[in-house]
Amino acid sequence: MTYDYTWDPSSFVVLAEYIPSIIQEIRYYSTYNFIGERIDGYEEPCALLTIEAARALKSVSSEMLVRGYRLKIFDAYRPACAVKHFVLWGIEDTDIRMKEYFYPSLEKQALFAEGYIAKRSSHSRGSAVDLTLLDMKTGREVDMGGPFDFFSELSHPDYRGITDEQYENRMMLQKVMVRNGFAPIDCEWWHFMLRDEPFPDTYFEFPVSSAYLRK
Repeated sequence: MTYDYTWDPSSFVVLAEYIPSIIQEIRYYSTYNFIGERIDGYEEPCALLTIEAARALKSVSSEMLVRGYRLKIFDAYRPACAVKHFVLWGIEDTDIRMKEYFYPSLEKQALFAEGYIAKRSSHSRGSAVDLTLLDMKTGREVDMGGPFDFFSELSHPDYRGITDEQYENRMMLQKVMVRNGFAPIDCEWWHFMLRDEPFPDTYFEFPVSSAYLRK
């Protein structure tokens, strides 16, 4: 199968402008991620998505606002160069500086074999998002029983070694996302992809930058 690669951002929107109520903590712009440094291609701590995915996510946001929750975004569009950064890091055996925080029970090469990190990511097609919920009453993230990007069985959405409340919180997020057109994956409770994604065979390479969308 062949894939297209493009720098064309014309089908994307800045998510915070499209859904003003969201909160953003773009981990790959920061150094607090499983590699421990800012990831290539993240020029601004903002979330970008295709207009189709943003429209579906806006419906999720509207539903959750009524229920007292805001969406908190960890990652959305991820340029192909960022994925390459992940792959090159995976080849480097000695760099395990963030192991105790993100993958304490796994060797780093197993992160690819077990599906936690993809060598070609759905995020680079522009319609995938990593997120959680923030409780507007407490101002805190909803307890999902495990943190974002923790590579372990603990992060599997159907993992039952957590409290009933934590599991129900995961299912609350999953059900509203599925109801609005997103599909989950089996190893990360935070990851969802638009089921009818507009670019199933296209991987984008432009940087994560609101300024780039306005060129």
